[in-house]
Amino acid sequence: MSRGRHHRSSRWHGKAAVAAAVVLLAAGGFLVARAVLDKVQLPPAAAQVIPTTVSPTPPPRAPASRAVALARSAPDRIEIPVLGVDAPVEPLGLNSDGTMAVPPLGNHNLASWYDGSVTPGQQGTAVILGHVDSYQGPSVFYRLKNLVRGDLVEVVLEDGRTARFDTDGVQVIAKDSFQPSRVFASAGAPELRLVTCGGPFDAATGHYLDSIIAYAHLVP
Repeated sequence: MSRGRHHRSSRWHGKAAVAAAVVLLAAGGFLVARAVLDKVQLPPAAAQVIPTTVSPTPPPRAPASRAVALARSAPDRIEIPVLGVDAPVEPLGLNSDGTMAVPPLGNHNLASWYDGSVTPGQQGTAVILGHVDSYQGPSVFYRLKNLVRGDLVEVVLEDGRTARFDTDGVQVIAKDSFQPSRVFASAGAPELRLVTCGGPFDAATGHYLDSIIAYAHLVP
């Protein structure tokens, strides 16, 4: 997400209202600390440029996959070969205030998965989130916006299996119009959403104004 904190996925069963608020926060962005003397450090311009391959609408769904849903097993690592991503995934829950717990910003190569959601490969929609950058440089999902249809995403599970997903496309959504119930709704098949921040950066609040969401479906 932005230069402060990251988010996590939410399960669209039972706790939908709480999950919606939590995921919106998660997909929302990270607060960036102000520099001394009230001078705000700005992220690299490249972090704010959205490729033309990224759409403001959800990508078309791929034809029904013959992939069989996997049994529940927590994610251990996420690998996105085309982006050079190979990062551990930390399962986290909720903070006492109902917001999603996030991995430490100082660890740039770490993603998070909300442990109340389906695991990657299970029937339903799993969500993994990662920081886009910090003052020290790019983070795990810095190049997420560069994914295109057909790019492979692999999630290594704790039971030793690997859930393989094909990217359907990437969407950019202004945070103030983000609707978690739509973005993370289950399509009746094993799917994955990867979420980070991007787009314009508001120096006054220390937040990116957009959420970047990659959609992917399980393949055999």
